[in-house]
Amino acid sequence: MKRTDSTLACMWCAAVLIVVFLAAGCEPGPTPSPSPTPSGVNEVAIELVADGFTEPVVMAMPPDGTGRIFVVELTGQIHIVTADGTRLTEPFLDIADRMVDVGIDFGGGFIYDERGLLGLAFHPDYAENGRFFVYYSAPKDDDDPEEFDSESHVSEFRVSADDLNRADADSERLLLEINQPQFNHNGGQLAFGPQGYLHIGSGDGGGANDAGNNNDDVGRNPAIGNGQDLTTLLGKVLRIDVDSGDPYAIPGDNRFAESQDALPEIWIYGLRNPWRFSFDGEGRMFLADVGQDLFEEVNLITDGGGNYGWRVREGLHCFDKDAPESPPADCATVGLNGDELIDPILEYPHSAASRPFGLSVTGGFVYEGSALAGLQGEYVFGDWSSSFISPDGSIFAAREAADGTWTMRELSIADRPDGRLGLYITSFGRDASGELYIVTSENFGPTGDTGAVYRIVPAN
Repeated sequence: MKRTDSTLACMWCAAVLIVVFLAAGCEPGPTPSPSPTPSGVNEVAIELVADGFTEPVVMAMPPDGTGRIFVVELTGQIHIVTADGTRLTEPFLDIADRMVDVGIDFGGGFIYDERGLLGLAFHPDYAENGRFFVYYSAPKDDDDPEEFDSESHVSEFRVSADDLNRADADSERLLLEINQPQFNHNGGQLAFGPQGYLHIGSGDGGGANDAGNNNDDVGRNPAIGNGQDLTTLLGKVLRIDVDSGDPYAIPGDNRFAESQDALPEIWIYGLRNPWRFSFDGEGRMFLADVGQDLFEEVNLITDGGGNYGWRVREGLHCFDKDAPESPPADCATVGLNGDELIDPILEYPHSAASRPFGLSVTGGFVYEGSALAGLQGEYVFGDWSSSFISPDGSIFAAREAADGTWTMRELSIADRPDGRLGLYITSFGRDASGELYIVTSENFGPTGDTGAVYRIVPAN
């Protein structure tokens, strides 16, 4: 199914910002210090699981009892690491030939892209039906607007009938196409929720300000942007039933399932670039939404939908697309359709004057494992890097108080210089036991072989 919406026609172009930083002679900001907390865990260690990847962006484990880890590369491959730590030579799936060419050269040695193979989710009954789903960037069609960049495809595949470690590359069933005005803000997260429905994260269409490049409004509603527009799939989390319909059905409790004024796939909206969301054991969704110039945020979604504010707000603050670095004192508290704008549970700034801080939030998981008892029930997530120039990702933990408020702190990394990770964090992963992993790289974009997956373990 293709959406060519009426209004259509992670970071905003981080590579361009790097060039600006270098031209200005800027250096990375001061190294942040971990924030203390009276109890719980303040320090963790990391243990290498697998390395040698180009730019890994997802780690997932199928619900089949094999203990295998699947690592998704931005460049179009899905690799398998077996339960004994062996990385298989042949990829489980390689769809690079169906994607756009990944890796934009911005000059000066900076290669970067937000397109590619971005999401993977295994069907809850994968052990029986072998079905899995991917989100990737494909070339635009002839009927797409000429000025658009690409299309995001959500497709179903099946495992090979005679090889558990190989997908059937010919089994692709395209479920959804979303036109993308620019190369960035593609979202890409896929996850099955507690009711068995597939959730799909989509960014606002790229550029900056939810207004395109230089506020040219290409590919969006010029009055309100894509995040607030209910007639586009951009800037949303979509929710579909992949076990019914052709190619899917709309869950009856989607809030716009029967609406004449909104697309029925929409579950939540008002998002800029949701970069990783997950469900905890209680069925709550934790969603990290990448901010623009000033603030990063984490949202807690419990009521089956809602409006999370972008581009009226960035984090807890008002936002003006014509003055993105100067938040207005006042702004709307409801959207145009009357939905209240829902505040994030967590916010942190880009400014190094505060702790914690960072540049691009990376969503994680509520910790439900056993190795780190002091983190039980806490939301563990991170930031891609505190610097565009060198890898300097952070791992955070957030705790909910009895009154429902949340506080966050940075975790120090044992046996690393100054307790800093020294890597870009592209994603988090979780295994069947509830233990957590980080997906990392030493390189800024899809180049080289410094990508690695680490398990988060106790510091001693």
